[in-house]
Order: sequence, then C-alpha cells, then structure tokens
Amino acid sequence: MSKILVVDDEEHIRLLYSEELKEAGYEVITAESGYKLLEKIEEEKPDLVVLDIKMVDYNGLDILQDIRNQFYDLPVILSTAYDTFKEDMKSIAADFYVVKSFDLTELKKKIAMALETRLPD
Repeated sequence: MSKILVVDDEEHIRLLYSEELKEAGYEVITAESGYKLLEKIEEEKPDLVVLDIKMVDYNGLDILQDIRNQFYDLPVILSTAYDTFKEDMKSIAADFYVVKSFDLTELKKKIAMALETRLPD
C-alpha cells in the first residue's frame, strides 16, 4: 500500500483528501505546514507528497526545492487553487500540477501516474 503525505494548511482540504485517498486504498498522513516537513518525510518515508503552494506561513514552491534537494526521486504533486503558478519556473520541479477541486478524479489520476513511474528503491 502506497503512503501519501498531504501537506495543506486548510483542515477541510486535508480531511477531504485523506478520506478520498484512504477510500482509494492509500495510507495517508497529513501535515498542516512546511514546518519540519523534511524531518517528517525522513521519518514517515511517504511514496508521494501532495503539496499545497499557498500556505499561511510557507511557500510550497520553496518547500518543493528543499524536497528536491534532499529527496530527489520522491514524487511531488503541487495542489493549488490557482493555475497561475504553472507559469512559475519553480513549479517545473514538481512531477504534476493539479488545481484544487472537490472532485478528486484528476488528483487520483496524477497520483496513480506518479506512483507508476516512481523508481524502485
């Protein structure tokens, strides 16, 4: 069973993603900010990270750079309410980019694709 780390400062989003992804057969852990996120990744060893870009105290694009520097092969899906971040050069480091929606079909599709292409450890 693949483990997914959902990082979002909005509790209702964490709950929605968590419930839907558990129903889809994933193990889900959550974080409400980028605070100590690298330590959490080291500790939990998720197979994939779903990362919000605009959080109150952290910029997801900066966290993405940190993740890439330390866990270069860990798939990361940027999840945001704004599609304007697609134009940001920092966002190209992500495996996929999904605009938030209460219909998680697109997100689930991207998760499956990212996990499929992930290199074995």
